[in-house]
Amino acid sequence: MTGSPRRRVAITGIGAITPIGLGRDGLWTGLRAERSAVRAVTRFDASPFRTQIAAEVDDFHATDHIHAKRAKRLDRFGQFSVAAARMAVTDAHLNLASEDRERVGAMMGSALGGVGYAEEQLANFLTKGIRAVDATLALAVFGGAASCNIAIEFGVSGPNSTNAMSCASGTMAIGEALRQIRHGYADVMIAGGAEAPLAPLCYGAFALIRAMSTRNDDPSRASRPFDKDRDGFVMGEGASVLVLEEWERARSRGAPIYAELCGYGTTNDAHHMTAPLPTGAQAARAMRLALDDANVAATDIDYINAHGSSTPLNDPSETAAIRQVLGAHAERVPVSGTKGYYGHALGASGAIETAICALALARGWLPPTINHDAPDPACDLDYVALSGREARPEHAMTNSFGFGGINACLVLRRAG
Repeated sequence: MTGSPRRRVAITGIGAITPIGLGRDGLWTGLRAERSAVRAVTRFDASPFRTQIAAEVDDFHATDHIHAKRAKRLDRFGQFSVAAARMAVTDAHLNLASEDRERVGAMMGSALGGVGYAEEQLANFLTKGIRAVDATLALAVFGGAASCNIAIEFGVSGPNSTNAMSCASGTMAIGEALRQIRHGYADVMIAGGAEAPLAPLCYGAFALIRAMSTRNDDPSRASRPFDKDRDGFVMGEGASVLVLEEWERARSRGAPIYAELCGYGTTNDAHHMTAPLPTGAQAARAMRLALDDANVAATDIDYINAHGSSTPLNDPSETAAIRQVLGAHAERVPVSGTKGYYGHALGASGAIETAICALALARGWLPPTINHDAPDPACDLDYVALSGREARPEHAMTNSFGFGGINACLVLRRAG
């Protein structure tokens, strides 16, 4: 089947679990509110750390989406994965009982998988002994639990994997799922990212390397992508899962089509485990690869949802990369850094931001970069500062960059 013409891929379902809202409409309503969900950590005692803020998901109840018996067997990471997938499948009006489920697969991304739950169980072990440890621990903590639990939930036997490529994980999962459909290995893919990292050791590790903001006295203004006064990222949690389908089958069944997913590129800086390549050269190459894959010219891009992590090093290098790829056209392209809303959910962030791009294309509104108060000379693009903007972009690009020098980029086209 790989010798056949490339098949187009539609985004037909969106599931989301984020600090600003649940589900497709909850996410969109949260974006339109233009308010940050970052606050003081409540999940555990963060007082030992220099950073004490995060973006927590408050209103998620697993049994609203998953059978109670099954939900009990999943940790928070697993619950996020399955629940977001359930939302996406429902949103796509996809009746999997009538599908050839060998032609339906699942691909997910997560930087840390179930490590937060492992922390909790280690505490049980140290205080109460091995009999206090959840017998399903080994099945919960490995990253592959995300896509495998989705496959089990829906009985789908197509291509299945979960990558752990840091903060680019969700974006890469969606990109690899695109390839599975495009080249004929599957007709439908359930793809995205999930992360549940808000546990003391995980959180503390990032605090130790001074990667996170210390704006503890003003948490809602702590995540400020591309702003001159940014001082680090804010950790978040959540998930987003998309249903991807071969274009013609989606149209023939009357599925809602939010956007066409048309390009994917990925590279590695081969430079440093935490610091991006300052020139942004390999991030730029990932963008070019995605554009070439989509057969879209750089001058056709009219919206970018940036990685925009709010760190001193990432934001200037991403700005430089965008300028390398778009040239003079970069001056005319609106760029959103939406992590100001919901923090940085690590491997889930790229999937959340792909969902945002699809909704922006479908609904004609670009979310702002909130908290962007002070221009930075090294970050000099149109960042849709402070307030959203009505627009009708034709092509959107979304970037994700992660520890280890991972770069990933997706290109989407408005469904005409």
